[in-house]
Amino acid sequence: MVKLSVIVPFYNVQQYAPDTLKSLRANAREDFEFILVDDCSRDETPDILARAERELPGAVYVRHEQNGGLATARNTGIDKARGEYLTFLDGDDWLAPGYYPQLVSAIEELGCDFVRTDHVQCTARARSVHRVPNGRRGVVMNPRDAILPADRSTSVDYAYAWAGVYHRRLVERGLLHFTHGLRTAEDRPWIWKLHREAESFATVGLLGVFYRRGVASSLTQIGDVRQLDFIRAFDQVIAETAQDRDADKLLPKAVRTYCAIISHHLGSIERFEPAVARKLKSMSAVALRRMPQDVLDEALDSMDIQRASRLRRLRRRPAATGVAA
Repeated sequence: MVKLSVIVPFYNVQQYAPDTLKSLRANAREDFEFILVDDCSRDETPDILARAERELPGAVYVRHEQNGGLATARNTGIDKARGEYLTFLDGDDWLAPGYYPQLVSAIEELGCDFVRTDHVQCTARARSVHRVPNGRRGVVMNPRDAILPADRSTSVDYAYAWAGVYHRRLVERGLLHFTHGLRTAEDRPWIWKLHREAESFATVGLLGVFYRRGVASSLTQIGDVRQLDFIRAFDQVIAETAQDRDADKLLPKAVRTYCAIISHHLGSIERFEPAVARKLKSMSAVALRRMPQDVLDEALDSMDIQRASRLRRLRRRPAATGVAA
């Protein structure tokens, strides 16, 4: 049986794909498979991956005929995966040699549903370690216990899918797939669902993923309409959390996080195309009115003056017709 399936979506990353693939080779094992999903790239990425299918041990190459976005590409990989455990990597990031064998050993030793790991963020030549915001290391916990408190960064805010490894039983329980078609913030409904519905997880101080920031082709660097999918993503978080048995405890965290993300985008609105910036304001105002208003009031009262004032002004904005998430 395949022990580990590594799902790696690629889209127009010909500059970085060779390094990613080289790092996968340095992590290859007879019982590992690497599912390389090309999301309809228009550069030389498909040729690079076709070569990798022949040269990289355990490689499985899948090509989308239409671009579907990161969430859909990951779902394609999940559906193809045969491993007892699954993990993810983005097509412009890379790994330390021998990282995946250590990762598998960690989850096998702990015996939990999923394990979360730290990572190294790389911006140009700068390197910085980013740690899972969960102080208990190497201890199996209930994931629900790592959602709160509402006013501090917790494990549910550390949404990187590639910073961890996941047991196949999460696929069978319908917890590992992403919301189809989400082009940004796809990790947010996903990590919330994991923390609400999985039974066990742990955090380990294992560094091995190198996350490349500031890539010009990355969606986080592009101010087009795809960025607005964060509204659909967080609407899903709110709707699903509202149905949870502990909704009264968990909704303040979900609403406060949603507000913080809206404020973040408004604070850097100049990076958006003018039409998208207008749509961001309109859609965000509508989103605020969709939230549970009593919970929203509490969230705004708990935020700093600058962010709270920005959101209160937006909340008072007259409703525009025909605006929806």
